[in-house]
Amino acid sequence: MIYGEAYRNVQKLLKSAGIENEISDAWFLMEEVCGINRSFYFLHEMEEMPGEQYEKLLEIAAKRCERIPLQYLTGQQEFMGLAFKVTPDVLIPRQDTEILVETALNYLKPGMKVLDLCTGSGCIAVSLKHYQPEIQMTAADISAPALKVAAYNSDKNQTEIRFLQSDLFEKTEGEFDVIVSNPPYIPSDVIETLMPEVRDYEPRKALDGALDGLHFYREIAKEGIRYLKEEGILIFEIGCDQGGAVSEILNRKGFTEILVLKDLAGLDRVVIGRRAKHV
Repeated sequence: MIYGEAYRNVQKLLKSAGIENEISDAWFLMEEVCGINRSFYFLHEMEEMPGEQYEKLLEIAAKRCERIPLQYLTGQQEFMGLAFKVTPDVLIPRQDTEILVETALNYLKPGMKVLDLCTGSGCIAVSLKHYQPEIQMTAADISAPALKVAAYNSDKNQTEIRFLQSDLFEKTEGEFDVIVSNPPYIPSDVIETLMPEVRDYEPRKALDGALDGLHFYREIAKEGIRYLKEEGILIFEIGCDQGGAVSEILNRKGFTEILVLKDLAGLDRVVIGRRAKHV
């Protein structure tokens, strides 16, 4: 079996299973199994692939056909130009979340204390610390397995972060200049309608925002006032239809200067609020 034919065979397998991005997915599986880049492929496309590699390629392609997410098969995902390990214990970092990181970076200054709630893979906390290394970064999650992945990603990207196993603010101490969070925000009954890769394989605890999807926004906004310094900033990632509802939650809890920012598709993606200054 030559490399070119193996690549085309995997594309056909993925397409027959209903995988939409079969060409790119097939390539990423080739990279993972064969350890090659595109230059190698184009130079050796007509050469024989080692038989054991082809068998392994078909094996991992079969798992992708079962709708196991590509990132769980390769064990990695790029985010903010950095490489992150991912496992089924954490949500897969998504490009939409980069809007949250970029927004937070606009507010960060050296010496600030920053808290990332529901850190998961640590992609937000690690990215913030990487691009603004002079902040004091704390990241919290209720899941011990997720924190293990996050700590690995922090070490991998050479960032110094304090990790806490905590149910939201349960184990946190002190006040922060900025709190960021991409909490679970999908309404419970909507989860069953999601694509199989998300519904069946990503951790439900990291998806389920309770009945209306807003549970964690209410809890973080309610407690966040006590953990933010005067005029501190709270920044949420939200679902594309939650801008108004989350803004209202912040308004009711006394936040000011509330903004809703859109993603590259023009959909609501981030909500910002400032803790009011005591008079």
